[in-house]
Amino acid sequence: MKVFTSVVVGPLLLLLQAVNCLHFYLDTAQTRCFFEELPRNTLVIGKIDAQEFNEHTNQYEKNPALNLRIAVMETFDNDDKVADQYASSNGDFAFTSSEAGEHKFCLTPTYADGTKGKKHRIFFDIAAGSSDDYIDSKSSRKVDALTLKVQTLNKKLDQIHFEQEYIRQREAHFRDQSESTNSRVVKWGFIQLVVLVGTCFYQLRHLKSFFVKQKIV
Repeated sequence: MKVFTSVVVGPLLLLLQAVNCLHFYLDTAQTRCFFEELPRNTLVIGKIDAQEFNEHTNQYEKNPALNLRIAVMETFDNDDKVADQYASSNGDFAFTSSEAGEHKFCLTPTYADGTKGKKHRIFFDIAAGSSDDYIDSKSSRKVDALTLKVQTLNKKLDQIHFEQEYIRQREAHFRDQSESTNSRVVKWGFIQLVVLVGTCFYQLRHLKSFFVKQKIV
């Protein structure tokens, strides 16, 4: 039976230079989840370093057979999964939030051969936003391939934001023109009404004066 535990992590920083990192301990097949609020269209990247406890040396060591399952769910949308992948014990992961709201990050250590009963120490580094570099909190090395992917996605996001801003400006200009046109139409209609009423009043007075002079009334 899968054991479920959860803790709440502090706010994810919006710059990748500032990495939110922590470490915790899990048994094999045990799941631990972290909850975090994310804005819409936010790029999230992470670094995982999982180790296995060696009873002979009484130390935590690397094991190439150890994998880590990473699942990310939108708690505001009935736990809809936005990411579900397996990473090596020293792997990376990345995804982009499609909607703003609380997201749940769940990590589970597993073995391909079904090994059970092991204890693990897991370092979990995560950051959200945009940056040129992602810094590994344990080794300070740059994850070049992931950085390149981040830069490419950031350029695309910047282009999208630029186009959205341009569209908003055009919509605002069109709205101002429409409001100005509507205002002029209302004013012109009011002026026409005043002129029409004035003309009718003048004609009525003129006719009344004419009839009086002609002794018709």
